[in-house]
Amino acid sequence: MTVAVQMLGPVIALVAWSLVMWIWMYVARLPAIRASGMKLDPEAPRGTQMATLPPRVRWKADNFNHLMEQPQVFYAVAIVLALLGVDSPASLALAWAYVVLRVIHSLFQALVNTIPIRFVLFVASNVPLFALTAIAAIELLKRSQL
Repeated sequence: MTVAVQMLGPVIALVAWSLVMWIWMYVARLPAIRASGMKLDPEAPRGTQMATLPPRVRWKADNFNHLMEQPQVFYAVAIVLALLGVDSPASLALAWAYVVLRVIHSLFQALVNTIPIRFVLFVASNVPLFALTAIAAIELLKRSQL
């Protein structure tokens, strides 16, 4: 299997992790809703009812939402690298580094949530993302000049 095809491994791994966080969010949220006696109101402004849940419950949902935001850029650039057939072990290592850092970020946010440390983890995860984007851009420029 080429490195370009292997680039899809980190994509699938992060999607799988996002699904784990989705399950964890509901495993935490549903009992908390029941315990609070909350009556779900479809007319309540978005987020107001969930904001009444304990922070440790909300952190899982916050992280799930984060996994639906910035990692979309990772998915796009990783798939572009695979489609371009970029056969770079460095790109593959950067992709796995991004996934590992996002998983660490998720665990930290869901369990501890000290914002300065979480921010450092978020920034650190962006380093491989910037590098992957640069690799993809350079590769595309090289190919467009042929």
